Amino acid sequence: MTPISRRKVNIERLSYQPSKPYHYDLEIFRVSNLKRRTRAEAMHRTYSYEFYMLICITQGRCIQLLDFEPVSCSAGTLLLLRPGQAHNFGLDEGWDGWIILFRPELLLPAASSPHDLRPGFNLDRLPERLSLDSGQLNRATAAIRRMSDDSMLNTFLRSNIPSSENVDRTNELTADVHALLRYQFYAFVTWLTVVHGQRRIQEPRHSGSMQRFNRFQRLVEKHFAEWNQVSDYTRHLGCTERSLTRATTLAVGMSAKALISRRINLEAKRLLVHTDLPVGVIAERLGFQEATHFSKFFRRETSCTPKEFRARSDAK
Repeated sequence: MTPISRRKVNIERLSYQPSKPYHYDLEIFRVSNLKRRTRAEAMHRTYSYEFYMLICITQGRCIQLLDFEPVSCSAGTLLLLRPGQAHNFGLDEGWDGWIILFRPELLLPAASSPHDLRPGFNLDRLPERLSLDSGQLNRATAAIRRMSDDSMLNTFLRSNIPSSENVDRTNELTADVHALLRYQFYAFVTWLTVVHGQRRIQEPRHSGSMQRFNRFQRLVEKHFAEWNQVSDYTRHLGCTERSLTRATTLAVGMSAKALISRRINLEAKRLLVHTDLPVGVIAERLGFQEATHFSKFFRRETSCTPKEFRARSDAK
């Protein structure tokens, strides 16, 4: 495959780089603190992250852009951003909340034995956007504050250990605090998964068709570049195209074919903005035999050509 080269555009790719001597795979801070230490121009840029970001809105309203689409947020909104997604905090100023950054390394795999307690969890079970009621928001805020406070424990402990003490003691304390944060975070995300699961069970549309849609959605995320026909998915799912389209329409208000096209189009936008790959190479990566077929598809989905979309991104 042709290697991806990065383009010098307004969308920047950020790696996980907390200020030293911070040692942990997750970092927690207030949005207001981020605004104070970041220039307004930088706050309004669009970024692509190499880590996960969880944003919990605690007050005010704002519109953020996630994968080029506006997302309305208010107190109680929780956003989960995954590596590679394009994100912009938007232009609204009168809002605040908490941000948790965490590296993929924080996510341990589930235990192999079904009899063991799972030390990990599947983030795919959480939606991109989750709404919490006032009681749930209070509980979420308390959990995040506790993690934030505990992330500073080692700073206090290090400052209270004489320099003559064995360095191994400070390293042990660092490992202990890291473990504490990891399992607090696991508990927090697992609770969010339970909240989301309860809500889905209470919805009348949660049925066999909803389960079919969830399986379809996971397959699309995994195979969109190679499977572009609904029949590709129904063969794997063991259902008819009609029943799959009924399930996707019930779940998200669009046909199965439209959902596949939307995912391909999103990846096309990412490659056009984040790389300088030729349109023909992007078409090949996305399973199109001809660049002209890709251009027609992209124009149908976005009302502009791939080159026009890339030029607009460069001009912003």
